[in-house]
Amino acid sequence: MPVRTWDLALPFDRDAEAPVSAQIARAISSHIRAGRLQGGERLPGTRDLARVLAVHRNTAAAAYRELAAEGWIVASPSNGTFVSFEIPFALLSSQPRASAPAVRRAGYSFTPLPETPQSCRRSPGSLELVGPALARAYRKAIRRPDVLDYAGPLGEERLRKAIGSMLRSTRGLDPDPASLIVTRGSQHALALIARMLVRPGEVVAVEELGYPLGWEAFRAAGARLVAVPLDADGIRIDGLRALVRREKIRAVYLTPQHQLPTTGTLLATKRAALLSLAASERFAVVEDDYDGDFHYEGHPALPLASNDPAGVVIYVGTFSKILAPALRIGYVHAPREVVKCLADHRLFLDVQGDRALELAVAELLEDGEIQQHVWRMRRIYAARRDALADALRKQLAGVLEFTLPAGGLALWCRAAEGIDVDQWAAEAQERCAVFAPASDFSFDGLPRRALRMTFARLQESDLREAVLRIAAAVPAARRSETLRRVR
Repeated sequence: MPVRTWDLALPFDRDAEAPVSAQIARAISSHIRAGRLQGGERLPGTRDLARVLAVHRNTAAAAYRELAAEGWIVASPSNGTFVSFEIPFALLSSQPRASAPAVRRAGYSFTPLPETPQSCRRSPGSLELVGPALARAYRKAIRRPDVLDYAGPLGEERLRKAIGSMLRSTRGLDPDPASLIVTRGSQHALALIARMLVRPGEVVAVEELGYPLGWEAFRAAGARLVAVPLDADGIRIDGLRALVRREKIRAVYLTPQHQLPTTGTLLATKRAALLSLAASERFAVVEDDYDGDFHYEGHPALPLASNDPAGVVIYVGTFSKILAPALRIGYVHAPREVVKCLADHRLFLDVQGDRALELAVAELLEDGEIQQHVWRMRRIYAARRDALADALRKQLAGVLEFTLPAGGLALWCRAAEGIDVDQWAAEAQERCAVFAPASDFSFDGLPRRALRMTFARLQESDLREAVLRIAAAVPAARRSETLRRVR
């Protein structure tokens, strides 16, 4: 049975007409009636209760006798005093019940963030394939005598060296440890970057369809966001040039590898033009490479950061898509002075990361475990991509069209005329099948005849079943579009 280790709040008034023992008894019974004291819970002895309340022990004993007589508590000379498991119903119904605690309202103003669609946050979740190796590495790391001590804000140097080696091999970068900072996931990285870059009112350009949580990191830092149009090959450079002519921009935030949500890859000519414009106008390019490890056909385009002589790119990567969303490991590669500034800002937020986890991930990188895991997941995800595409062609021909992406973790589909995509998503969710309508990613929040379907989390058979359920929701989406037009 639990032993209460905190002193009870038992107010009483020595000058009141009612005896102090009766006031104490009523205060204890109110705790029981409200559920703050549970059946079988041990109460302090009369000596301890008297000491805490600064009353005579006889007064405390009298309060307990009254409670025992009413059935609230049971006392045993050898074991102690406990809340009764069998509170008489008459006691609960004849005395005023404690009302629900009032909801406290903030006594100051603050700015709530807009609600962000959770569909944007779905992740592959493939930890089961690398979990045993991670557990072994974590056990080894946690045995280090200094692992629970303070560390620097840049993250473990061993992990930064391992990330640098990975980026040289896979991304064409050449970072030294001083140009890398390890963060608690990519969202933490974006928040640090926004805090470092932006002053209230400064303009940050974003893609008109993009990642709302990324936008909010900059908006929370005071940025004024301006959307730039997209085409099939990513952000439109002519649109960005037009914005630069009108406004002084501080940064552009984009996902050039597999554009989120449309999956397109920024063309080489656009990349060169973007970097040239950023260098001449002196704004930062925040490159979010959220799923660059998953490319299935041909050679993936190298990041913008791999060809950045002017030092304008801040490159953000993450291990959350490789391992699992709960393992918050991200990183930023940027010029040394930028990384130092990010580290300075981090000291005001969370000081440092999870040393044991960082050391464990470093070991997995050094041993080649993560590399092998990525190769396995590429084969699995490619098969799931193909299974989803095949099911869509069979079940939704004439309703959806799409181009099979060479990489990434989702398909971007365009819906036929007469389909209310947002209503379709709602109807599909009623059937336990989820996809993200374009409005989840649109800067203006308006609906579009497009949607994003992720395939990484489901087995191939589950993907086929999900498509059947989505197809069953089409008639309701057509009716909804018809009604909308009539109105």
